[in-house]
Amino acid sequence: MMKQAFVALGSNLENPKAQVEQALIALRHLPETRLIKQSSLYQTAPVDCVVTAPDFINAVAEIETSLAPEALLDAILDIENQAGRERPYVNAPRVLDCDLLLYEDVTLETKKLTLPHPRMHTRGFVLLPLFEIAPDIFIPNHGKIAAFMTPDLLLGIKKLPSSS
Repeated sequence: MMKQAFVALGSNLENPKAQVEQALIALRHLPETRLIKQSSLYQTAPVDCVVTAPDFINAVAEIETSLAPEALLDAILDIENQAGRERPYVNAPRVLDCDLLLYEDVTLETKKLTLPHPRMHTRGFVLLPLFEIAPDIFIPNHGKIAAFMTPDLLLGIKKLPSSS
């Protein structure tokens, strides 16, 4: 049975726009998974970065999948690894970052995965692209996404022109 999930994508190294676009293509090729919608690309300054770093390109994808949440997480982490993701320290600049934001209305907390993503409701660079493709989405334990769409949270986020 297919389940709805949302994945956040971000990059600020090695041609970030191309990295995010390639990750969207890779999502289309995951087993037992179908890409339903993808947001526009958004440019944002790094958040919580301990070094000066380039801006990020971010997007969110809606998918349908029959993969279980942890199997889906493994699959998107594999996309990161294939792109050359390294983790030298927390919030380091990255070639690609893929986060599982939501999986149906599942709430889960294991050593490997927390759903919904624990910081998604505080990150404008996640909320704005998610709101673009799912304006009525409900974030379990938090509420409707529209409640989080405040000017302060969205400050400095720039939607990139469509390349199509």
